[in-house]
Amino acid sequence: MTTESGRSDNLAALLRDRAETLTARWVELSAAPLKGRLSVAELDRELTELYSVLLAAVETGNRDAHGSAFADVRALLSDISRRRARAGFTPTETAIGVFALKQAFFELVDRAEGAGLGDVVVLSQLLDALGLWTFESYARAREEVIDEQAEQLLELTTPVVKLWDGVLAVPLVGTLDSARTQVVMEKLLESLVSTGAAHAIIDITGVLAVDTQVAQHLLKTVMAARLMGAECTISGIRPHIAQTIVGLGIEFGDIPTKASLADALRHALKRSGVDFVRADGRR
Repeated sequence: MTTESGRSDNLAALLRDRAETLTARWVELSAAPLKGRLSVAELDRELTELYSVLLAAVETGNRDAHGSAFADVRALLSDISRRRARAGFTPTETAIGVFALKQAFFELVDRAEGAGLGDVVVLSQLLDALGLWTFESYARAREEVIDEQAEQLLELTTPVVKLWDGVLAVPLVGTLDSARTQVVMEKLLESLVSTGAAHAIIDITGVLAVDTQVAQHLLKTVMAARLMGAECTISGIRPHIAQTIVGLGIEFGDIPTKASLADALRHALKRSGVDFVRADGRR
């Protein structure tokens, strides 16, 4: 048995023999920064399980935190990081769950017999590597959360509403880019199929600016709706946007355009055969 293996056995024996003391202190140190955001009982279950798989990995004699011996440790840390990220914990509050074990171990080494500097260095390096893995897992989980929230926000900001029997409207607000156009197109086509509507109004009153790219996105959406058998009208073209469109030389061809959503709705209803009569009897 090599000297390195002997140290490995010594470290594993120390972690195994003092498991109860170390886990209790680990939970205590980890709970303090969380300030009650996670119950002690839940934290105890989480860290006890983590300690168990960590001990099993250390007992193999392997010290590569990225090796196969520590696969279960990394998987559990990724799961913990993902839960913490979705619960709104900070990176520090998440990583402290790993690094706090170092302090608990250092305190034990000061009092324990048979524990040497080599054991401290080995475990310290191992926990540093696992702490970095935890942070990276947290960062990936946060990116997933942000992407999901952005997608949900995109869905909320692109509603398809029914204005009248056979008439749908998509009120757009903000910036229109490729990703958002795709969402608009998909939601509009799905709504056309589900409702059987023959008219669709794309209202750009809330769109801040119209350039060549935005115009192309609008044209693609209109053409997709036409392929579904629906006539599209673009409304909300304000004076400065009209000037911009003319200045850019953008042509909407035979696509109906109206200054307001009310004008577009009136146009769609007339195309549907609905006649308007005022209270005084005038048409």
